Amino acid sequence: MPDISLTMVVVLCIASLAAGWIDAVVGGGGLLLLPALLLGLPSGTPAAYALGTNKAVAIVGTTGAAVTYARKAPVDVRLAVRIGLAALAGSTAGAFVAAGMSTDVLKPVVMVVLLAVGTFVILRPAFGTAPATTPVSARRVLAAIGLAGLGIGFYDGLIGPGTGTFLVLALTALLHFDLVTASATAKIVNCCTNAGALATFAWKGTVHWQLAALMAVFNLVGGTVGARTALKKGSGFVRVVLLTVVFALVANLAYQQWVA
Repeated sequence: MPDISLTMVVVLCIASLAAGWIDAVVGGGGLLLLPALLLGLPSGTPAAYALGTNKAVAIVGTTGAAVTYARKAPVDVRLAVRIGLAALAGSTAGAFVAAGMSTDVLKPVVMVVLLAVGTFVILRPAFGTAPATTPVSARRVLAAIGLAGLGIGFYDGLIGPGTGTFLVLALTALLHFDLVTASATAKIVNCCTNAGALATFAWKGTVHWQLAALMAVFNLVGGTVGARTALKKGSGFVRVVLLTVVFALVANLAYQQWVA
């Protein structure tokens, strides 16, 4: 356990609870959890420990949300795992590329994409409100594996913030899922990418396991409750949370790029 105060431990646990809820509904829980760890860990702690501990916490909440969704939502688990394995490969490649380049040049591009996505969702109120009535073609499935799997997985390894949100949007657009089904599928994909990242951080020894175990309990509760909330409230509710997270992501990336 790192040398931090009891008050800070409580703050981190509350942040973990809220992040689990947000991530289960629409992705983007790392927006809250990772900055909280970066601020809460002792000064001078390498960032890799915040990243590793974040993954150890997030994988528990993500798994809890995925199980909750799989029990109550119409999720194609086999398809989700196929996309997840592609995302695992993509995130590994992205991590290797990130080691040799600055990702700051890509952040403005990501912000423009997010703003365009947010505008599109606002102008298309019916986006993701109902599933397709016809079977999804094999071509669209391959496109989902390529874009939502390899492409967004690569982004996750390269930059990271908002991966879950991008997955929800891509799955909704490519496979014509409603937003609840897209969120459910994204959680299974996230389990695959988180497992790969956690294995890497664990191998490097950059995980505070005791702190992660405590925070993971709260993240699991948040993730489970978030999934149940999304299932109960439906796609309209998820759409509101999605737009909130998209614009929060833009603000976060803008702050990192030009203020921090």
